[in-house]
Amino acid sequence: MENKEFARQLEERTLIFGVRIIQLSAKLPKTDEAKVIRTQLTKAGTSIGANYREANRSRSKADFKNKIKICESESSETVYWLKIIRFLKWFDDNDTEWEFKEAKELLAIFTSISNNLN
Repeated sequence: MENKEFARQLEERTLIFGVRIIQLSAKLPKTDEAKVIRTQLTKAGTSIGANYREANRSRSKADFKNKIKICESESSETVYWLKIIRFLKWFDDNDTEWEFKEAKELLAIFTSISNNLN
């Protein structure tokens, strides 16, 4: 697969992930504690795709690398918030399995990209 096609597919994948995170966040309990997690999860989960789009339109290699590192960081943070939701048993694990798996895969992808930029 060519780099442009990979980038296009990853942009689409992160967009779908962001939408799924918003949908999951909307189903969180309506408590003060859940509101904090809802905000954090939504910000981190949607930031991945936004920053990846920006990376693909960067003006320099340094800017690209910086945006990819942000994608890596936001992916890691999303995994963290999903783990908290799972520990709190706000959903059955099956209800968050796709998002959890995808967040871990995105983290692995962005970590790999980042490591190959050095």
